Amino acid sequence: MTGFARREDALGAWSWAVETRSVNGRNLEVRFRGPPGFDGLERAAREAAQARFSRGQVNVNLQARAGDGAREVTVNLAGLERYLDLCAPFVASGRAAAPEMAGLLALPGVIQAAGEADDPVARAALEAAMAASIAVALDDLKVARLEEGRALARLLAGFIERLDVLTDEARVHADAQPAALQARFAKRMGELAGDAVDAERIVQEAAVLALKADVREELDRLVNHIAAARALIDQDGASGRRLDFLIQKFMREANTLCAKSAAAPLTTLGLEMKATIDQFREQAQNVE
Repeated sequence: MTGFARREDALGAWSWAVETRSVNGRNLEVRFRGPPGFDGLERAAREAAQARFSRGQVNVNLQARAGDGAREVTVNLAGLERYLDLCAPFVASGRAAAPEMAGLLALPGVIQAAGEADDPVARAALEAAMAASIAVALDDLKVARLEEGRALARLLAGFIERLDVLTDEARVHADAQPAALQARFAKRMGELAGDAVDAERIVQEAAVLALKADVREELDRLVNHIAAARALIDQDGASGRRLDFLIQKFMREANTLCAKSAAAPLTTLGLEMKATIDQFREQAQNVE
């Protein structure tokens, strides 16, 4: 399910903006992008997203700026030297190229934000404020997704209603299949055997064909699936994965109906069911 939210805040000499957005996904995937020196906020962003969402790709982008009252970021020289020492044997043996400065500066702990080394209390307060902004932005994202979800629920309900109508129409044609099969078989036997055809044999063979073409169980299961889908759409909370599973059941029954059909109108209805189920599946990917 898609959505977007933005939050701006400030503390002391620092100001920052948090942008959260989401796109469709079968599972929950959280991606965090922040300024150098704030890698610890990735865990806070991930946990906050997991507490609010169960599906979709959620992107959290934090941009921070230090004002005139804050010192510039610094390079942790001791940490940088440790990385260089670790790389040295691989470079000397030819197994790796010499590291570039841009790559080294991007490594965790090399860049330290203003005040990180001198005032850990201020640093903790700053990160806590940023984490709170991330949480609020994710709350706003959830609201945006819920608004989209309400519109989506009406669309999904329309697909379910269409499947309900198709199922009722299919039942009418299914009820007429035994008589049609008997008439068709009698006509064919009459063409082959003439007056010697046995009426009782016609009834027996037609009954066998009707049993193979009986789709009442499939139609009954479709009715149950429709009721279950309506309940899932109406309920609060995440239901996307259960809808995915239910859609598989819908398609299985529609495929069986088409395979058993002995009449063109029933086959047409089965194919229309499959098309509607495909549309339903496509939109269900947006469901939390």
